[in-house]
Amino acid sequence: MNVYEVGAEKLSLAKIDFILKNQIKIKLSKEAIEKVEKCRLYLDRKLAKSEDPIYGINTGFGYLQHIKVDSSKLTQLQHNLLLSHACGTGAEVPKQIVKIMLLLKIQSLSYGHSAVALTTIQRLVDFYNYNVSPVIYTQGSLGASGDLAPLAHLTLPLIGEGEVWYKDERMSTTKLYELLNWKPLSLQSKEGLALINGTQFMSAYGVYCLLQAYKLSAWADTSAAIAIDAFDCRIDPFLSLSHEIRPHKGQLETAKNISEWLKGSELINKPGKQTQDPYSFRCVPQVHGASKDSIAYIQSVFETEINSVTDNPNVFPDEDLVISAGNFHGQPLALTLDFLCLALAELGSISERRTYQLISGSRGLPPFLVKEAGLNSGLMITQYTAASIVSENKQLCTPASADSIVSSNGQEDHVSMGANAATKCLRVVENLERILAIELITAAQALDLRRPERSSEKIEGLMQEFRKKVPFNEIDRILSVDIKSAVDFIGTYGLN
Repeated sequence: MNVYEVGAEKLSLAKIDFILKNQIKIKLSKEAIEKVEKCRLYLDRKLAKSEDPIYGINTGFGYLQHIKVDSSKLTQLQHNLLLSHACGTGAEVPKQIVKIMLLLKIQSLSYGHSAVALTTIQRLVDFYNYNVSPVIYTQGSLGASGDLAPLAHLTLPLIGEGEVWYKDERMSTTKLYELLNWKPLSLQSKEGLALINGTQFMSAYGVYCLLQAYKLSAWADTSAAIAIDAFDCRIDPFLSLSHEIRPHKGQLETAKNISEWLKGSELINKPGKQTQDPYSFRCVPQVHGASKDSIAYIQSVFETEINSVTDNPNVFPDEDLVISAGNFHGQPLALTLDFLCLALAELGSISERRTYQLISGSRGLPPFLVKEAGLNSGLMITQYTAASIVSENKQLCTPASADSIVSSNGQEDHVSMGANAATKCLRVVENLERILAIELITAAQALDLRRPERSSEKIEGLMQEFRKKVPFNEIDRILSVDIKSAVDFIGTYGLN
């Protein structure tokens, strides 16, 4: 795939991952171009034949829907809409998420139900291909009339306003256009509203978080397998028979993963083990598996969303209808983003419990996994750090979707708060990565303290690479450095 043709087929999580990782350029497909031009032509003709009010096209917005706007001012109406709705504040949205926002906005507009001009979509394609990243802020969206404020910031550069990142420099759009010899666009009727209505802020965060979720779910199994061997656990809880009689897909997959990691280990097969292991080890298939099943369901919701038209009103040329409805409401995303927070937080919660057990000074391991405990504190405080982050994740699991605040003078009287669910979900993802990094440090330390007994060939191979980044802890040292190195290792090492 040299160029991805937007509109030729549905987007999937895997396809987005491939496009991003391989820095694939995009263009509109022939089918998309035809649909876009047909829809725009239909609306132009409709407006030429009738001056009846059509919401958002020749009227004000939200509570101002009843105010008719003269046909001579429709371009100014759309221009003003982008300016007035660019009310974002707070931290900047990460550039990799802005990139996904652009792709998803282009995808949604490509279906030919938004009446956006081809030149407008093509400029968004140019932003994507030239790696122009509009400056967007994390706060400002209620996740109901679409992601109004973030999408206004995303599309301000179309009209020559706002700021962008280009070639690692933050600059005004005016400067960008001088560098690229571009000119600002003049938006036609409906275009501004189509650009800022939609769920692409929430969707982009969800896509990014889901991609990270699959990677971290695999790492949760990996760090758990190392911890299981290091804590001298039994293999029994991972034998397939128990899982076949409670055949949740994620549970079966997790048990298989753990068994594959431990295959051939001297430690897992040695005699004289305790009759039962703590739940944080024994119930890994059940807990990790439930999160896997949740992530799969959440993916199905997002893959429906990113292949949908989510602006308003929707234009149907063949039916001669312009329908004002509510596809911009983010409720499906708000609920599932909150769900994703829970699923990922649980992976972190059980991971911290394994870390706690490993440093507890039991099963033949020294307290805090250091040879001269007392003189050295060893890994004592890494568990504090993990516990602190787990606690933060629990707080972040308070559902944003349970809240709603009336806006626009009561016109928008129920909102999803999906944007807040999205931004806190990213924080949970980042926190989980750090918790797993701490478990990996702890499990690796415990495993080395079991020498000369060895784990499986697969685990020993991973540990050999890990030790190049995080050496064995012989005496006390600054552990924040180790945690950062372990986080980097999780981020860059490819699990088979």
